[in-house]
Amino acid sequence: MILRKRIITLLFCFSLIMTPAWVAAIEVGTPAPGFALKSLAGQEVSLADFKGQLVLLKLATTWCPTCKQLSAEINQVGAFLKEQNVVVLEVFIQDSPAMVERYLGDKEMLMDYLALIDDGQAHKAYSVYLIPRLLVIDAEQTVRFDTGGRNLAAEDLVRLVKEFNRQKPAAGLN
Repeated sequence: MILRKRIITLLFCFSLIMTPAWVAAIEVGTPAPGFALKSLAGQEVSLADFKGQLVLLKLATTWCPTCKQLSAEINQVGAFLKEQNVVVLEVFIQDSPAMVERYLGDKEMLMDYLALIDDGQAHKAYSVYLIPRLLVIDAEQTVRFDTGGRNLAAEDLVRLVKEFNRQKPAAGLN
């Protein structure tokens, strides 16, 4: 059973490496595919809940080293994201709630952040073949940027938020 799980994981990793980035990318300017997934608290969260707000949608797993690297870049600009009223939705595409809780531990998120557990909806809707994936979804729920599996630096995230956040920064949020 353990060997089978490892083989499946290795095959998945191999497919992520061998799949061209263009297969994974969602066309910029198209509506973001909707989803309704459970948070770690068991609450149903829909992408539509954030209409009117800029969303950074991160599709990742707990075991992916570059996913951890992207998380560090996002956390580095967390205060800026909060100031700009940007929400980060991190969808874990292959992990159980227990795995995600262990992965997140007691990390303090400086921005508005929700960890969601994919039940297959996001994986299918966003054609996830490469991870991590980060999409910038504007206030009208239109995809404005898709990394297609590439990683971004903190300064790139700041530039993207400034470019696509048409909403005024939040004032006086705790």
